[in-house]
Formats: sequence, structure tokens, C-alpha cells
Amino acid sequence: MRTALTELVGVRHPVVQTGMGWVAGPRLVSATAEAGGLGILASATMTCTELEAAIKETRARTAQPFGVNLRADAHDAGERVDLLIRERVRVASFALAPKPDMIAKLADAGAVVIPSVGAARHAEKVVRWGAHAVVVQGGEGGGHTGGVATTLLLPSVLDAVDIPVIAAGGFFDGRGLAAALAYGAAGIAMGTRFLLTRESTVPDAVKQAYLHRDLGGTVVTTRVDGLPHRVLRTDLVDHLERSGRVSSLVRALTNAARFRSHTGLSWRAMLRDGLALKHGRDLTWSQVVMAANTPMLLRAGLVEGRTGAGVLASGQVVGLLDDLPTCAELISGIVTDAEAIIGDLTRVVR
Repeated sequence: MRTALTELVGVRHPVVQTGMGWVAGPRLVSATAEAGGLGILASATMTCTELEAAIKETRARTAQPFGVNLRADAHDAGERVDLLIRERVRVASFALAPKPDMIAKLADAGAVVIPSVGAARHAEKVVRWGAHAVVVQGGEGGGHTGGVATTLLLPSVLDAVDIPVIAAGGFFDGRGLAAALAYGAAGIAMGTRFLLTRESTVPDAVKQAYLHRDLGGTVVTTRVDGLPHRVLRTDLVDHLERSGRVSSLVRALTNAARFRSHTGLSWRAMLRDGLALKHGRDLTWSQVVMAANTPMLLRAGLVEGRTGAGVLASGQVVGLLDDLPTCAELISGIVTDAEAIIGDLTRVVR
């Protein structure tokens, strides 16, 4: 299925697997790429050395194009950009808008830059800076999210920019791809749906905790790191919602120590990352600390399988999922169904 997205990045199908921390590693990314989609490595939870190893492993598993998701505000963002250029990674995606010079450096080296945006004005800004495409995630999406539904956010961005727009938030099947293409999008991006595949390294017990939920099985909370964060409803999340500032700070410091041990970051670097998120926003100190080490809460569930001690990011779409396909089955099924739906619509219109 050819679209502006497939032409831009060189993949066979307009389906993107998002860069989920602790989830989007070489196995999942390479399986997505082999199936014809665009797999994106999540680097925010990796050291630069770990990222280099992950890129090399992914390339050993597949000759197809793939991408890496970067934090534009990371203390070593420049070093990571240089790594992507040196390794000739096809796509650099960003959860936060990268600076103009960062976009220019990647573009000059031949990389495709795809930031995620949550408003039309953000899309217009990164287009002026030279971004090649954007991912638009509506409020249905998992992890950090906004309050505007995809069905409203997507057309507003499409009307504002003339580069390929990738729709995210609430997509999981061929109907969604057909609908996104009808809006004018160049493809869809999915996180939760790819988390629940056989190639995902998330422990099986955790996958079962995701499956067979109803549409009310997620909640948007600001008690994790001060930003709206869509996650599964769990005892831990309920506790965070009820806890006071002192107990929240103790929990945050405990997780910060674990994150520091895992990454080798200094306390100063972690505090700097947390304060960067605090800028212009009314956050408690426990939220500042949590913002710097939220990855450890995610790791507890998504890697260690401790659902009672971790945060499990999830889109609302989890309430419609009840199976664990391979990436090849998932992507081929989505594309086949979308083509059939589009064909039926064409016959009806005629």
C-alpha cells in the first residue's frame, strides 16, 4: 500500500510501530520492519552505548528501514544525533519538538525527521524548521497525551500543513487505517497494539493484564510526572492518585535511585531533566523527581513484570484487544482489511 509515508521512508506499508520505552527494542522493531512497516527503537530508556548496540542488533536482524525515537531535551541529545547519522538510521522521531539546528543536521545527513505533535500550531512550527512529516496523537493514545480526540486533532493538522501526517491514538485495525487515509493522513502509528504482539518482549503475564479489559480500563493521571499520562488502572495508580506529597516524594526518590543506578546518570543530570519539565508549570517536588525517573516505574511493569509496582502506559484501544498476533499477521491483516474497505467504499460511491 503506497502513500506519501511509504515513499518518504521506503517501507512497504503505511503502518508505524511507535518508540515505546522498554518495549520497542531490536526484536519488535526488526519484526515490524520485516513485515513492511516502520519500526522505531525507543532510546529514552537506553544509554548512548546501549542505543548503539540496539541499532547494530536491529540492522543485523533486518535490512529494511527503521527509526529511532529521541528525546530532544536529553542532556546527550547531540551525541545521539551524531550516532544516528554515523549509523545511517533512516528515521529520527521525536516526542518533543527538536531544535531547528538538530533537524537541519539530521536532514543534511539524509535522515527523515518525524516529530510528534499535539496541536496544529506545533505542526506548523516544525514544518517551518524543516521536519519531513509529523505524527499526530489524539487523546485516546497511551503514555503522555493531550485532551483532543484524534478525529478532531487530525483534520486540524491536515488543514495546517502540507507534509505527510501520520495519525495516532485509537488505531488497531484496517478500519482505522482506511479512516485515517480518508481523512488525508499518510498512515497510522500504533503503540499498544504492537505491545500486544508475540514479538513484544513484555512479559506474558503483563500482556494478559492488558488483554480483555473494557473501554474504561485506562485513566489519564498527572500524578506520575505532572503531565497527562494515559495508563492502565492499577492499584499503584490508584495509590498515586490518593497519596499525599510526603509519601509521593519518598516513592519518587526511591525510584530515582533505581533509575540512577540503571543509567549511570548523576543526580544533577536527573534533576536538570526534571526541572526542564517543571519550567512554566506548577509541579510539586515529588512530580519533578518522578518526571526524571518515570522510566523506572515503566520498567517495573514492562520489563520486570511487576504490575503492582509499575506504571503500564496504554491507549484506550486496549479495551478492544483480545489477541497476540505476530507483527506480520498484524500488519498484513490491517492492510488487507483496509484495502477491502476502501474498495467497497469506492463501489458504493460509484
